Amino acid sequence: MNHDRYEDGYVADVLKSVKTIALVGASPNPSRPSHGVMGFLLSKGYRVVPVNPGQAGKTILGQKVYGDLAEIPDTIDMIDVFRASEHVESVVDEALALDHPPKAIWLQLGVRNDEAAEKAEAAGIKVVMDRCPAIEYPRLLGHRHH
Repeated sequence: MNHDRYEDGYVADVLKSVKTIALVGASPNPSRPSHGVMGFLLSKGYRVVPVNPGQAGKTILGQKVYGDLAEIPDTIDMIDVFRASEHVESVVDEALALDHPPKAIWLQLGVRNDEAAEKAEAAGIKVVMDRCPAIEYPRLLGHRHH
Protein backbone atom coordinates (compact mmCIF):
# COMPACT_ATOMS: atom_id res chain seq x y z
CA MET A 1 0.00 0.00 0.00
CA ASN A 2 1.17 3.54 -0.72
CA HIS A 3 1.52 5.34 2.60
CA ASP A 4 2.33 8.73 1.09
CA ARG A 5 -1.36 9.52 0.83
CA TYR A 6 -4.48 7.93 2.30
CA GLU A 7 -8.03 7.95 1.07
CA ASP A 8 -10.20 9.67 3.69
CA GLY A 9 -12.47 6.61 3.74
CA TYR A 10 -9.58 4.32 4.69
CA VAL A 11 -8.61 6.46 7.68
CA ALA A 12 -12.24 7.02 8.70
CA ASP A 13 -12.91 3.26 8.55
CA VAL A 14 -9.98 2.60 10.87
CA LEU A 15 -11.24 5.18 13.37
CA LYS A 16 -14.82 3.85 13.17
CA SER A 17 -13.90 0.16 13.41
CA VAL A 18 -11.85 0.28 16.61
CA LYS A 19 -12.96 0.55 20.23
CA THR A 20 -9.92 -0.38 22.33
CA ILE A 21 -6.61 1.33 21.61
CA ALA A 22 -3.22 0.51 23.12
CA LEU A 23 -1.21 3.73 23.25
CA VAL A 24 2.48 2.77 23.11
CA GLY A 25 4.72 5.48 24.50
CA ALA A 26 2.03 7.00 26.73
CA SER A 27 3.34 9.74 28.99
CA PRO A 28 2.05 10.97 32.34
CA ASN A 29 3.39 14.43 31.45
CA PRO A 30 0.48 16.68 30.35
CA SER A 31 2.80 18.65 28.05
CA ARG A 32 3.63 15.56 25.95
CA PRO A 33 1.65 14.98 22.73
CA SER A 34 0.85 11.37 23.73
CA HIS A 35 -0.91 12.64 26.87
CA GLY A 36 -3.07 15.06 24.88
CA VAL A 37 -3.97 12.49 22.24
CA MET A 38 -4.82 9.93 24.91
CA GLY A 39 -7.16 12.44 26.55
CA PHE A 40 -8.75 13.22 23.20
CA LEU A 41 -9.35 9.55 22.38
CA LEU A 42 -10.85 8.92 25.83
CA SER A 43 -13.17 11.91 25.32
CA LYS A 44 -14.43 10.35 22.08
CA GLY A 45 -15.43 7.13 23.83
CA TYR A 46 -12.48 4.93 22.96
CA ARG A 47 -11.02 2.69 25.63
CA VAL A 48 -7.34 3.64 25.77
CA VAL A 49 -4.76 1.38 27.40
CA PRO A 50 -1.44 3.17 28.05
CA VAL A 51 1.76 1.16 27.44
CA ASN A 52 5.02 2.42 28.93
CA PRO A 53 7.51 0.10 30.70
CA GLY A 54 8.73 2.92 32.96
CA GLN A 55 5.19 3.68 34.16
CA ALA A 56 3.84 0.08 34.41
CA GLY A 57 1.41 -0.38 37.28
CA LYS A 58 0.76 3.37 37.59
CA THR A 59 -2.12 5.22 35.97
CA ILE A 60 -2.28 7.86 33.25
CA LEU A 61 -5.56 9.76 32.89
CA GLY A 62 -7.16 7.20 35.19
CA GLN A 63 -6.12 4.21 33.03
CA LYS A 64 -3.81 1.46 34.28
CA VAL A 65 -0.44 1.45 32.52
CA TYR A 66 1.01 -1.81 31.17
CA GLY A 67 4.69 -2.54 30.52
CA ASP A 68 4.09 -4.13 27.14
CA LEU A 69 1.32 -5.25 24.79
CA ALA A 70 1.43 -8.88 25.96
CA GLU A 71 0.46 -7.83 29.52
CA ILE A 72 -2.84 -6.26 28.40
CA PRO A 73 -5.63 -8.70 29.35
CA ASP A 74 -8.12 -7.39 26.76
CA THR A 75 -8.20 -7.65 22.99
CA ILE A 76 -6.73 -4.53 21.41
CA ASP A 77 -8.30 -3.20 18.20
CA MET A 78 -5.61 -0.65 17.39
CA ILE A 79 -2.11 0.25 18.53
CA ASP A 80 -1.26 3.97 18.44
CA VAL A 81 2.53 4.33 18.43
CA PHE A 82 4.29 7.31 20.00
CA ARG A 83 7.80 5.95 19.50
CA ALA A 84 10.61 6.84 17.10
CA SER A 85 10.44 5.20 13.68
CA GLU A 86 13.33 2.80 14.44
CA HIS A 87 11.31 1.26 17.31
CA VAL A 88 8.22 0.53 15.20
CA GLU A 89 9.40 -2.86 13.99
CA SER A 90 9.66 -4.20 17.55
CA VAL A 91 6.12 -2.89 18.25
CA VAL A 92 4.84 -4.68 15.14
CA ASP A 93 6.62 -7.89 16.17
CA GLU A 94 5.03 -7.62 19.62
CA ALA A 95 1.61 -7.04 18.03
CA LEU A 96 1.96 -10.05 15.71
CA ALA A 97 2.86 -12.26 18.69
CA LEU A 98 -0.45 -11.49 20.44
CA ASP A 99 -3.16 -14.17 20.52
CA HIS A 100 -5.50 -11.63 18.90
CA PRO A 101 -3.46 -9.16 16.81
CA PRO A 102 -4.98 -5.69 16.37
CA LYS A 103 -7.02 -4.61 13.34
CA ALA A 104 -4.82 -1.55 12.90
CA ILE A 105 -1.48 -0.02 13.81
CA TRP A 106 -1.34 3.76 13.74
CA LEU A 107 1.97 5.63 13.69
CA GLN A 108 1.90 9.19 14.94
CA LEU A 109 3.00 12.31 13.07
CA GLY A 110 6.64 12.03 12.05
CA VAL A 111 6.70 8.25 12.58
CA ARG A 112 7.13 6.07 9.52
CA ASN A 113 8.61 2.62 8.95
CA ASP A 114 7.71 1.06 5.61
CA GLU A 115 9.31 -2.32 6.35
CA ALA A 116 7.33 -2.65 9.60
CA ALA A 117 4.17 -1.55 7.79
CA GLU A 118 4.65 -4.22 5.10
CA LYS A 119 5.11 -6.86 7.79
CA ALA A 120 1.90 -5.78 9.55
CA GLU A 121 -0.08 -5.57 6.31
CA ALA A 122 1.11 -9.04 5.28
CA ALA A 123 -0.58 -10.26 8.48
CA GLY A 124 -3.83 -8.48 7.57
CA ILE A 125 -3.38 -5.45 9.82
CA LYS A 126 -4.27 -2.00 8.47
CA VAL A 127 -1.54 0.60 8.88
CA VAL A 128 -1.72 4.39 9.06
CA MET A 129 1.59 6.27 9.28
CA ASP A 130 2.61 9.85 9.97
CA ARG A 131 -0.89 10.90 11.03
CA CYS A 132 -2.54 11.86 14.32
CA PRO A 133 -5.96 10.50 15.27
CA ALA A 134 -6.68 13.70 17.21
CA ILE A 135 -6.37 15.59 13.90
CA GLU A 136 -7.98 12.99 11.62
CA TYR A 137 -10.97 12.26 13.87
CA PRO A 138 -12.36 15.83 13.90
CA ARG A 139 -11.55 16.24 10.19
CA LEU A 140 -13.24 13.02 9.08
CA LEU A 141 -15.80 12.21 11.75
CA GLY A 142 -16.32 15.48 13.59
CA HIS A 143 -19.19 16.67 11.40
CA ARG A 144 -21.30 13.58 12.14
CA HIS A 145 -23.96 13.88 14.77
CA HIS A 146 -25.14 10.60 16.24
